[in-house]
Amino acid sequence: MIDRILAKRIVPVVVLDRVESAEPLAEALLEGGLDIMEITFRTAAAEESIRRIAARFPEILLGAGTLLEKEQVRRARDAGAVFGLAPGLNPAIIASAKEIGLQFSPGVMTPSDVEQALSLGCELLKFFPAEVAGGVDMLKALAGPYGHTGVRFIPTGGVSSGNLSAYLKLPVVAAIGGSWMVDKQLVNDGKWAEITRITREALAAAAEAR
Repeated sequence: MIDRILAKRIVPVVVLDRVESAEPLAEALLEGGLDIMEITFRTAAAEESIRRIAARFPEILLGAGTLLEKEQVRRARDAGAVFGLAPGLNPAIIASAKEIGLQFSPGVMTPSDVEQALSLGCELLKFFPAEVAGGVDMLKALAGPYGHTGVRFIPTGGVSSGNLSAYLKLPVVAAIGGSWMVDKQLVNDGKWAEITRITREALAAAAEAR
């Protein structure tokens, strides 16, 4: 999973209001060159959307985000998600994911969060909310005492086309999580060609930041 994420370095964070949007969105992202996506469990459409995409597009590395309850972890895995994420760090959720074999990235914001995550066997961590929590400067500070542990971060929250390069140039950043290429209005309006175009631009910018 980490190798796949490192190859693209962008994880689109998707909020779907309608199940019918799931497959066209997946097609739009694939057309743009991106075979990774995170569908957040913030809406009633999330679980069935994951199920449909997993069945039709097995080539997509499909994740479930905003997993806040043990039951959501199980449902996400059963629907076809191969990795999970959360905005915070809950040891019970991490344990639940481990029990069923779902790779999991908890959210962290402080040194204490990072240490707890490492102690629970998590090395790929979601840094959230990235910009509010100090952004690039905070990640540079965290890299000092923790970079040697092998920890890697996926900053999410306020990351955009304007600042993704600054994040991706940091050695401790595996990828960025962003929603601008899968903007909710674009999805709801069915503007798939526009999503494909923005996705291509984002991937090109990520490649330049290496």
